[in-house]
Amino acid sequence: MSAQIVRPLAADELERTAQRDALEEVIVVDQEDRMLGAAGKLDVHRTGDLHRAFSILVFNADGDLLLQRRADVKYHFAKRWSNTCCGHPRPGESTSMAAGRRLKEEFGIRVPLTERAQLIYRAEDQDSGLIEHEYLHIFHGVYAGVPHPDPAEIGAWRWMGVPVIPRALRVHPEWFTPWFPLLIGRLLTE
Repeated sequence: MSAQIVRPLAADELERTAQRDALEEVIVVDQEDRMLGAAGKLDVHRTGDLHRAFSILVFNADGDLLLQRRADVKYHFAKRWSNTCCGHPRPGESTSMAAGRRLKEEFGIRVPLTERAQLIYRAEDQDSGLIEHEYLHIFHGVYAGVPHPDPAEIGAWRWMGVPVIPRALRVHPEWFTPWFPLLIGRLLTE
């Protein structure tokens, strides 16, 4: 299936998205995922503080992975292809609850999610100067419908067979987020 393009955002939608990001808080953690405190989402991406996050891999019945191309307006790693959904739990919110919330917010779908792995990674976005330094919880789910993506989050989406993803990563690594190869590496070794 070819990529499905999502409609662009209107000016008022862009403003609401920027305001939401500016107000959002995340959980700062140590190397063992123990909470150290809370901080602004944009602040931790400027400083590179380690914070709790999650990535979701949603598959269809054929085993294809639902990918998204991050929206043009994302504050870092915009326009890059990545896994189904990523996000951060809010202070006081469990990681699994946050994962379900963000999947609904980003793709308009709800599926049972199972945590499959954890990892820590750090990546710097050369375009924005922002840093991802995350203690990442990796969730898997299965979906058998058509997603309804939020254009503030997703610029395009597609289903892709897992066996062809490593070749795409080798041929065009610049098309993907830096954490996506780590997730695929974990997936292929399970």
